[in-house]
Amino acid sequence: MSDYYDSDDGAPAGDAGRWPETEHGMNRRQLLRHAGWFGGAVVLTVASGEVISHIADSRDSNLGAAAGAAAAGSGELRFVQVSDSHIGFHGPANLDVAGSFGEAINKVNSLGFRPDFVMHSGDLTHLSTAGQFDQVKQLMAGMKTDRVFTVPGEHDSIGDAGRAYRRTFGMGTLGDGWYSFDTHGVHFIALVNTLSLEKLGHLGNEQIDFVRKDIAGLSSDTPIVVFSHIPLFAMYPQWGWSTDDALKVIALLRRFSSVTCLNGHVHQLFTKTDGNITFHSATTTAYPLPKPGRAPAPTPQVVPARQLKDALGIRSVGYRQGDRELAIKDQRLA
Repeated sequence: MSDYYDSDDGAPAGDAGRWPETEHGMNRRQLLRHAGWFGGAVVLTVASGEVISHIADSRDSNLGAAAGAAAAGSGELRFVQVSDSHIGFHGPANLDVAGSFGEAINKVNSLGFRPDFVMHSGDLTHLSTAGQFDQVKQLMAGMKTDRVFTVPGEHDSIGDAGRAYRRTFGMGTLGDGWYSFDTHGVHFIALVNTLSLEKLGHLGNEQIDFVRKDIAGLSSDTPIVVFSHIPLFAMYPQWGWSTDDALKVIALLRRFSSVTCLNGHVHQLFTKTDGNITFHSATTTAYPLPKPGRAPAPTPQVVPARQLKDALGIRSVGYRQGDRELAIKDQRLA
């Protein structure tokens, strides 16, 4: 039986280099329809404003070779996840998203260690303009890390099927921007589920086939970490917080003893455990969204300015070869 928890209160709740030319990204009409999207381990502990959990604990691709080589001399892997910076957003929920993203970068740079890589799990920009992509790229250049990886959010593919995003961040990726890499004995898969969507996220047969071939030669005790923007579980389908064909990928991952799926999109911390697979939704660096079902729609929430940083944050993850588990720590900007 699967359990779904709100990590704030613990209560149960409901072919590289060639890009497809079909216009299956969001257009302006679809953006308006999706206005609400402005946007593992079983035990979670909250202490001193930090949410700490322990979750189940890869091969070599061109994209990931730099990440693997950078960390090859150490038995310990440490990386950071940031999400939903929404550079270009203007509204009362956060009058300075570039500033709060800058604070998140400062937090990354002051962790006391140099992350092996940083993953931005989508909605880097708010309207996918060239200026916004350039701004977020420049900001992320300030991160003290060996490599930055990204996956796109739906806000990163408005009107152009994600081509602007891929020109900026997709070099060396496959299809619409998916890829995998290995480091420290962990296999990482970065998926794109923000194209071809009407309400729920969608992966598509080509990407699912990529996953099938990608993991075919892995032993079942290889730790797997999957990044996506929209959740790969049915967090709250009424708001589009799910991926309609994710179960096809989940079925492929069932044979592995340790699978962790990390997503953004929902702007808050949630976790769900389903057998050997644990799902974690990350918070945002831009603005909070309401908890599922507690508002008419998932629109940006205005909180007192002094409380905004309590709703924003970053995630750091550690793994030591020989251990079975990854250790996750979610830290607020406050």
